[in-house]
Amino acid sequence: MVRKFRHATAMYMERIPQFIERQFIGIAVVLSCVALAYPPSFTWVKPHIPLGLGIIMFGMGLTLEFEDFREILRKWPLVCFGMVMQYLIMPLLAVGISFALGLPAEALIGMVVVGACPGGTASNVITYLARANVPLSVTMTLASTCLAPLLTPSIIYLVLERRIDIDFGSMVASVFWIVVFPLVDGLVLRRLFRKRLEPFLRYFPSLSILVIALLIACIIGLNQQTLLAFPVLVLVAVALHNGLGLAMGYGLARLARCSRRDARTLAIEVGMQNSGLGVALAVKYFGAASALPGALFSLWHNLSGVWLARRWRNTPNS
Repeated sequence: MVRKFRHATAMYMERIPQFIERQFIGIAVVLSCVALAYPPSFTWVKPHIPLGLGIIMFGMGLTLEFEDFREILRKWPLVCFGMVMQYLIMPLLAVGISFALGLPAEALIGMVVVGACPGGTASNVITYLARANVPLSVTMTLASTCLAPLLTPSIIYLVLERRIDIDFGSMVASVFWIVVFPLVDGLVLRRLFRKRLEPFLRYFPSLSILVIALLIACIIGLNQQTLLAFPVLVLVAVALHNGLGLAMGYGLARLARCSRRDARTLAIEVGMQNSGLGVALAVKYFGAASALPGALFSLWHNLSGVWLARRWRNTPNS
């Protein structure tokens, strides 16, 4: 009788992560609708966004090995290729889409600022959920962030002829504490306590899904007024910017004979920007109206990323 009870309990516990993984689009949509109707239900999460991302990165570390990053060092040309795409495709798309849709000057500025930003930490989460190459994603995020204080102002100056400054120290410190530190903690703990942690690893993808759904709901709550105003043209521009970035990142990577796994990772890194930085720069140097594309991008690239992760998660990676 006791054995049957334990077996039934184990089966039930196994079904919980399976259900969450199958339904994470639905979970994200439900939480987002609640946030749109009543923002305070999720806006309290805002101060804890770095902690949420850190928890997810810690979970990633538990699923990886140090050898995975040694492999990335041998693939340094792939990282350089990703950097070129990151800082070339997104700024060019921002300008092209803005002119094609006839966006007002403020929106065009916001699109260019977002396009000139480095990859965001959310890309690491989406790569993890999509079962793509997490070490490559983390390496590219770190590399693009380190280059951002030089390249982001340069791109903005070339396109908009406006000078801006980015604090290199704070950017790198942010990526270190949100991405690198928890990831390395997870890697070390797995190396030291592999057998003891093995039974719990199955639940980390489910935890990641719940955390990212919570973060998306928080972003929607924070931008409720913007979303209810429904700036259709800017939203279309943002969706095209993100979608074409993902498509071109994947397509060019496949043309360069990258594996599907690496191509998916490059697509995510190219198409997902550090839109939080984009919003901060737009507000500081160009005005609140120019921050609209960045605010919409924060929401859209998370939703499209979750959808893409679910699709790729269930298809062959090789």
